Amino acid sequence: MRHFTIHHDGVTIPVTRGGQGRPLVLCPGLNSTQADLHELAGLLRRDHDVVTFDLRGHGLASAADRYSFEAFLSDLAAVMAEPSTAPVLVGYSLGADLAMHFASEHPEAVAELVLIDGANPVPEPFITEAALPEFRAMWAEMATRQEAGRGTARQVLLTAQEILDLNLEIDVVRSRILDRYGRIDRPISMIMSTSMAGDSGEGRAPGFNRNWRAGIERLVRAQPHITTSWLDADHGLVFTHAPEIARIIRSTQGPSQDASAIL
Repeated sequence: MRHFTIHHDGVTIPVTRGGQGRPLVLCPGLNSTQADLHELAGLLRRDHDVVTFDLRGHGLASAADRYSFEAFLSDLAAVMAEPSTAPVLVGYSLGADLAMHFASEHPEAVAELVLIDGANPVPEPFITEAALPEFRAMWAEMATRQEAGRGTARQVLLTAQEILDLNLEIDVVRSRILDRYGRIDRPISMIMSTSMAGDSGEGRAPGFNRNWRAGIERLVRAQPHITTSWLDADHGLVFTHAPEIARIIRSTQGPSQDASAIL
């Protein structure tokens, strides 16, 4: 295992590289770190040369004076300059959106895309005026819980307001993301959760889950070559279903797979 840092845009990005085989870059999402993705990374290292890293303000990366989609995208771009061969680019949640945007702008730098529960062209935004108070309270509670992780490899330095602002920005990004898929001539695999917002039949969860599935149905209609696998899980699938995700990533690196598997 190699551990090193990348300095760019006034921040320090910690990177870990190890394993053997085909190069693969694993991009975490908002409020997740490379330490959180340790199990998935370890499984992938059995047959990949895996690069993991922390986005600014996450894990062992330094804090920043700005947190935005473009700022996080610049972190990924700095890491993508490391592999000498175009890697499989795997992104989770926000990391999937970052991977999609990077690949649409630099298709020659990516061999294949695997997008885990993100980069979804949902037909409706998640954060509406009606839902805003619930989201604000949820992220305030999350930020309070995250204070216990300060100084560790799992710390998140963003405030509740910064998390809210980023999620509002992500809604806008996803409203425009469908066209970007048409710019990419590399294989694309989606690994999605069936119950992104949880399996409760009450409150807003059923509507959020329908919106999530509708986004992928919309994507596959526009880009029928995209491989889609559904896991019976919520948005934490990278933490709860790492072996299944690793197996799917291995299986999609070959002949085209059925695009409707529910696992």
